[in-house]
Amino acid sequence: MPDFSQLPSVEKLALALADEVSLPRPLVTGFVKRALAQWRERLEQGENADRETIEGDVLSGLRIFATSRLQPVINATGVLIHTNLGRSPLGQRASDALAQVATGYSNLEFNLLDGKRGKRAGYLETALAVLLETEAATAVNNCAAALVLSLRTLISPEKNEVIVSRGELVEIGGGFRIPEVLETSGARLVEVGATNKTHLEDYAGALTERTALILKVHRSNFYLGGFTAEPSVPELASLAREHGIPLVEDLGSGAVMNTDDLAPIDHEPTPQEALRNGIDLVIFSGDKLLGGPQAGIIAGDAGLVARIKDEPFFRAVRCDKLILTVLQECIDDYLRSKGEARPDIPVLNFLSVPLEQLQARAESIVAELGGLPARIAIVETSSQTGGGTMPRAEFPSLALEIVPEGTGLEKLTTSLRSASPAVIGYVHEDRFLLNLRTVFPSQDKALTRALRETLQ
Repeated sequence: MPDFSQLPSVEKLALALADEVSLPRPLVTGFVKRALAQWRERLEQGENADRETIEGDVLSGLRIFATSRLQPVINATGVLIHTNLGRSPLGQRASDALAQVATGYSNLEFNLLDGKRGKRAGYLETALAVLLETEAATAVNNCAAALVLSLRTLISPEKNEVIVSRGELVEIGGGFRIPEVLETSGARLVEVGATNKTHLEDYAGALTERTALILKVHRSNFYLGGFTAEPSVPELASLAREHGIPLVEDLGSGAVMNTDDLAPIDHEPTPQEALRNGIDLVIFSGDKLLGGPQAGIIAGDAGLVARIKDEPFFRAVRCDKLILTVLQECIDDYLRSKGEARPDIPVLNFLSVPLEQLQARAESIVAELGGLPARIAIVETSSQTGGGTMPRAEFPSLALEIVPEGTGLEKLTTSLRSASPAVIGYVHEDRFLLNLRTVFPSQDKALTRALRETLQ
């Protein structure tokens, strides 16, 4: 017979643990209740444990649960678009506008001139079209939704075949793959070519009366090199026009500026280039190289965009006022600086900050940390764009190398993750590094304080 006397009271344990974490009391009580119910099952199955062990296990689980609450962190990994750390940070203008709209009412669907119901996202859609130099544009809540929505709109029971090169059947993150996305939309995938080579005649030979469109998928998260070949976009566009079907491209990364002008990295294809080369509809993310919120942007032919917006599924994936506000400000930043300067977008600033500035900041931090029981040095390293973009893009950066005395690297990394705000670095070749390229200059003092407290 299990000894349930070892189980503490839910109420007493919840009360005792409430001071350990800054969480609402009902949430702590609910967590403790579930944890003790699991321990009851374990005791019934023959596991032995005393009260101290059970209480310690529940406390440990509660601390882990508390840290899962969304909170700011210092990204010292050097990865600019870090999916696990929230991808691209927002610019100051976008952040300020978000606070104003989120904490009050807005003209989301209200015409301030005539006092009647207005058009949602009308301003944003026009601004997007101007930035991308195209006929029309719209936005939904993420890029995968944009692709599914576009496919659902452009296929029909009579014409549901979508032609894709085998070299572009990518996995787009989170385990989602292009063939599965097509299946979700109701389309039938028609694969053409080989993994490394697809020719124009491969596309031409796959065209039938049931072909709805040709889909290109930018290989934004991997690189294909060596013995390769593929038709140019103008060639493919000419073939699509000849047969009266749309040519759609999922660009993914959303670079609307020349990346090679910002850093010593490759040129990432832009939506503007794709549309000029004959793409009818281009789809890309808002929260990657664009530097905005999570969103999926659809741009191109006005008739196709209008059809997409009329699709009933559009309402299920449309943007709320928060996404629209942030995306609107982000696009305005690009338009205000067009042809003159780089917009004040954090991901673009991180890409282009010179090593001299990183060196000066690193020296200042090291000087502040003198006398601590650790070896702290400034070392050369590299940064990556991340976020499933530009897999070959590595560019020079500087990092603080920390070698603590009397403690291991694992304890150091754990302690820094427990700081407020948490500091996220990385271990490379038995060295703990804090890459300064992705640390905001305004965070240098907090980073220094966290290092001092941890190393002391």
